[in-house]
Parts: sequence; C-alpha cells; structure tokens
Amino acid sequence: MQQNNLIEPLVNNKNVEERNIVIIGGGTAGFAAGVYTSRAMLEPFLITGDALGGQLSLTLDLENYPGFFGNEAAVFIQGMQAQAEKFGTEVRFDTVTAVDFTRQPLVVETYENTYHAKSVIICTGASPRTLNVPGEEEYGGRGVSYCATCDGFFFQNQRLIVVGGGDAAIEEGIFLTKYASEVYVVHRRDQLRASQIMQERAFKNDKIKFIWDTVVEEICGDAEKVTGAKLKNVKTNETELFPIDGVFIFIGHIPNTELFTDIIKMDEQGYIIVDSLQRTNIDGVFAAGDVHDRIFRQAITAAGAGAAAAIAAEKFVAELDNRAYPGN
Repeated sequence: MQQNNLIEPLVNNKNVEERNIVIIGGGTAGFAAGVYTSRAMLEPFLITGDALGGQLSLTLDLENYPGFFGNEAAVFIQGMQAQAEKFGTEVRFDTVTAVDFTRQPLVVETYENTYHAKSVIICTGASPRTLNVPGEEEYGGRGVSYCATCDGFFFQNQRLIVVGGGDAAIEEGIFLTKYASEVYVVHRRDQLRASQIMQERAFKNDKIKFIWDTVVEEICGDAEKVTGAKLKNVKTNETELFPIDGVFIFIGHIPNTELFTDIIKMDEQGYIIVDSLQRTNIDGVFAAGDVHDRIFRQAITAAGAGAAAAIAAEKFVAELDNRAYPGN
C-alpha cells in the first residue's frame, strides 16, 4: 500500500504513547465513540482537531437532537465532551499531522507526539464549501447557515436566500418553505443543475423565486444578525443590496480526508468507504460521521455511527489481544 503521509518526527525526542483506541475528531461521532469505548474500559484517547464540535460549531442552536432539551449547540458540545470524559475518555486539543496504518500498532502523529494504537476511529467530518465573501464568517450561526434541517426552524416567516443550483440546494430550499415567507434561490447560471423532478417541485412552489446569473458578493448585517446580501449579476455586472434575513449556502461539502489519501479507500468525492460495521479497508481502522456519510449529515446519525464504530473497535481490540496473548 502506498504510504505518503508518514512524516519524519518534527521533534527528535518526540514522545511516544501507547493507546488502545485513538479517536480522530471532536464532533458528535467522535464523542459518541469516546463514550462507548470508555465504558468498555478501553481508555480511549480523543484528538479534537481544530473544530471542537464538528459541524455543530457552525450553528448557534440545536433543537432536533432527541433528549436534548436545551437549544444552544455550544451547550450540547460541552455536554458531549463532559460525558465522554466522565467515563474515561482522555481529550486532547491537538491536530493529527500524519498516520501510518501499514502495521500494528497503528501510528498516529501530531506535531509533538506519536501515538501507537491498537485501533483508530476516524471522525474528522466534512466541511461545507464556503463562498469566501465578506460577512460570511462574521455572521456564521447568526443568519448564515449550511444546514436547513438544523436551522430552518429559527427563520419563521422570514425572507431567505439559498445559494446553489444542485439537488442539495433545491431540496433544502423546498424544505425551508415550511418556515420562511419567501425563499430566493440565487444561482450563477441561467438554469439549475438539479434533477428534473427537483426542478419541477421548486418551480411549482409559490414561495420559491429565482434570481438567475447572480452571485453573492457580500453578506451584510447590523453586527447582530444578517440584514441583507450584496448581489451581482454576472452578465451585466450590476449590483444591488437585497434585504434578507438569512443566507443558506449549499454548494457542496468537502470530506476532511486529505490526511488519509492513498491510505484509506474513498469514493470519487473523497468520502471514506465503510461497511455495515463502520470498518474501512484497513484492519483496526473505523470511520464514523460526516467523513463517510454524504446523505444525512445530522448530529443524531453521526452519533449512531460513532457508537457503532466504537462497538466494532472494542471487538477488534479484544480479538487482537487474544491473538497477542493466546493464554488469556
């Protein structure tokens, strides 16, 4: 197997730590895996990466997770971490820089440490493609969203922009009409890329209107929330400030799998391929959450996949220990 992501230690005396389970990623899937593996007395080690909470860090509110009666995503993230740590998950705020899955133990490297693990659970998630325009980051979670299912409820009777022209944009736009007074689909071309059936549904929906040949150049607000968007017609170069209450961006997701290129089998879009037990093509390496799920991308489905991966990893470690110590 090609191995291009194992780097020379950045520090000659880099610490080497032995672990049963290393979980890469501090989102819902990662913390769910932490809860289940720590309850199995495996003392899991979770490396958060640079976005604690995963995609939940992009939203302020969370009301659709069963059993969670708060509404702040940040509180939910803190609760996930606290629960995982309560059962014995060690959480470290660090970033994985390289892996070597060609041997046992598996090797995971960060900038200053090397971890040897019997099993690794990859929960690195996926990142929404962004417009990279002024105001997008500033108003993230305050009118800018990448998930209609997560945030649509908070825009009752408001005017919304949906950016994109594919199936995801149109499907999410139709979903938003349950709450919004008007949904404006802003698309840089003069026709949609969505499937014909999705187009027909959108065109028949009285709440959906289309702004063709147009891009969002800036997202504007009053320092508290979104109040408008600067739109530019790509054919005439004319611009206008369009009053709006929210901007939903659906131009695709990018799975955070670059670290595992040429190591883990992926589909054509870069999502990790797993079987029904969350197993990758490498023994002892599992994946869970948005890093393999291109369809649902919900906190609840990520948590379920994380739990499943943890149970499968527990079994793998038990079998590995039995092979290593036949007398046990």
